[in-house]
Amino acid sequence: MSDPTTTSTTSPDESAAPATTTRGLQLSGMNWLIWRQHRAAFWTILAITALSVAGLVYQRADLIDQLTAHGWPDTAPDEWLPGVHAQRFQLVSFGLGFVPIVLGVFLGAPLLAGDLENGTAKLVASQSVTPSRWLATKLGICALVVIVCTAVLSIAFGRWWGPVKYESTVLGWSEGSAFDNSGPVPVALALFAFVSGVAIGMLLRRTLISMVVTFAFAVVIQVVWHFQRLNLGHVVTITTHKGIGPTAFPQLPEAALEIDRSLISGSGHTYGWGICAHEASEKVCAQKFDLVGWSVEYLPLSQMSSMQWFGASILFILTAAVTVFIFIRGRQRIV
Repeated sequence: MSDPTTTSTTSPDESAAPATTTRGLQLSGMNWLIWRQHRAAFWTILAITALSVAGLVYQRADLIDQLTAHGWPDTAPDEWLPGVHAQRFQLVSFGLGFVPIVLGVFLGAPLLAGDLENGTAKLVASQSVTPSRWLATKLGICALVVIVCTAVLSIAFGRWWGPVKYESTVLGWSEGSAFDNSGPVPVALALFAFVSGVAIGMLLRRTLISMVVTFAFAVVIQVVWHFQRLNLGHVVTITTHKGIGPTAFPQLPEAALEIDRSLISGSGHTYGWGICAHEASEKVCAQKFDLVGWSVEYLPLSQMSSMQWFGASILFILTAAVTVFIFIRGRQRIV
């Protein structure tokens, strides 16, 4: 019979064990499985993003040096604009425009199509993990990668373009090269292309054909977005009654985008600005049609941010709708 006064002892190694086994935050379970399954794509996307951001930071530093050397911001734009390499903005923005398409084709389309094609989805369905949790984990991790990468690219590009955003000769704010690569728009476009690729892959269940269809769909998205971009703003109209000569043309805000111009008569009727092209003189034309001034429609640069958020909100709603469809379809028929 043991002595009741005897106390158990532990070795120093045993007492220190809990401290040595404590680890930092790590992926585990389903999160670790999804990351490991797609780690090649994730690391590739993250590495390319890091290199791209580094390049944009370098370009901004070089731009500031060039502008400062030409007297920016204390001199007129005509003085420091020669220090701006507009072709760099065009080239970089052209490349960034393909980011949503690439993410949709190479990350979204194969995400579920690959699992459905090679039978991995059947294996997952036979485990204790529910289809909803499996889909939520896959979509959540991938969406996080997409958001982080496109957001930092948007910020980096916006900071580079910021010093010259008022100069349309460098990069017009209403063009896709600037509008679609800054603010929330890159994130919204990339997320919508990504989840659309996932939905297409779920329906077609074949990786290659899903990538081809997703590419075509993403291109259609870009085309539709291109033609609807200006409709996101509220057109402002300014009129004058000081004649129709060049000196009487209204002064628009800096960097404003002119949508249309027309001539107005004393009775308020509007005529196309080319109505005087075949008249003997401007004076004769003004008398013939009783022209008294100009009417100009434009979009100011101040609306750019609200237009971007409005358009991004529409894309986020569409993304949410496609995501709901993926979950409904996935719960009903995942294998």
